[in-house]
Amino acid sequence: MTQQGTGTTADRLIADLDKRRTRNTRHAATEAEAGRAAQGSGFSDDPQDSPGGQDNALLDLAHSGGLTTEHLRRMVGVEAQCQHTELAAFALMASRFPHRPAADLYDEMAGLVRAAQPSLADCAKALGMSEHDFRHGPRTYRSYAFGGMLSWIALQGSQAATALALHTDLTVYLSGCAELVRAIREADIRVPDEFLRHYGTASAPELLALAVKATDDGLRRGDDPATAVLAAWLLERSLSDFWRAAAEPAAH
Repeated sequence: MTQQGTGTTADRLIADLDKRRTRNTRHAATEAEAGRAAQGSGFSDDPQDSPGGQDNALLDLAHSGGLTTEHLRRMVGVEAQCQHTELAAFALMASRFPHRPAADLYDEMAGLVRAAQPSLADCAKALGMSEHDFRHGPRTYRSYAFGGMLSWIALQGSQAATALALHTDLTVYLSGCAELVRAIREADIRVPDEFLRHYGTASAPELLALAVKATDDGLRRGDDPATAVLAAWLLERSLSDFWRAAAEPAAH
């Protein structure tokens, strides 16, 4: 059932997601120690336990002094895997919703990924990664979680769902990267400049604005806002697995 005519806007949906994220971040901050004591090093997969806020295992390692070069190599390897999936997903979205402003969003997102590929390769070299390690990153369930969820959204999501999910991706992932770089600098962890430059971008305002327009256009066309929020939430949860995939110890 669509919600056409209810007055729901992208800004309202984004505000709801932000409130959920902020509420859960505060909740996590007050209960993190109790949760670790009860669950050891395990992670909860129950959506009711983590309804919103970003769960960045790499950031936790940086704050605790446990971040190593190997974790950064894993992050670069996982991102390289995700980039290939992202380009295919954006192409699929564009084929399903070829009109503007949605098509512009997918094209700009693809351009962002393509533009980032050379600097990611520079990160790999600076971190001493082999070509094989860079092209064939960690192969765990978590390393494929983001790509799998993005692919499902590209295949099944409405225009509003894809656009709102991409807005959430930009918001959460880029801010998570910026926070990680800030934590690395504050802790004076020795990291190649290539890594700091690649992951230091805090936002992409033009793309965020375009995602809002594409979401609003989808809502005006009759897309269900609740389904759009669900897609955004699911993609955000998969980003937690991205961070965890990088934070996991290397398999031997």
